[in-house]
Amino acid sequence: MGDLLWIFVSAAVVNNFTLALFLGLCPFMGVSGRVATALRMGLANIFVLTITSLCAWALNTYVLEHAPYLRLISFIVVIASLVQITEMAIKKLSPALFDALGIFLPLITTNCAILGLAIFQTNRGYGLFEGLAFALGAGAGLTLALVLMASIRESSELADVPDMARGTSLVLIIAGSLSLAFMGFAGLLSST
Repeated sequence: MGDLLWIFVSAAVVNNFTLALFLGLCPFMGVSGRVATALRMGLANIFVLTITSLCAWALNTYVLEHAPYLRLISFIVVIASLVQITEMAIKKLSPALFDALGIFLPLITTNCAILGLAIFQTNRGYGLFEGLAFALGAGAGLTLALVLMASIRESSELADVPDMARGTSLVLIIAGSLSLAFMGFAGLLSST
């Protein structure tokens, strides 16, 4: 049980996919304008990451054992299918969220954090429960990064920021500062 907790904490904080490994930057930069939208995008990513982890484990255990050269293409097909299912479910269950996420929802397909999860999980030899802890931790870390960025961006709208620093430059300054803060956790876990 302790190993699962360390895997979760490592993926969420120490080796945060977005702020330490720089994966998943498209939704991080694009959907982090409002906290509510960022939180919902994070939840959609957690769902896709968790299902991807299950599928990657099943593929590695039962299908790709004797055909490892098919691993990458299999992961891509699984991720694209899962994102399409997620997109259809969100469109049906919450049309307002579907409109708010816009183009960034289908871009989960090309989100390298999702593919990175499947590859990292496979390369580290995680079993079913370790893979799920890793996926949930990675999703929690991505959600944390999105919500932190969105809350700082919302607060900066009320601040007196020079015109030269507004817009994309301010977003990049905030992202760099958050990344530096999370890089401070490096070395916290020696077994990751």
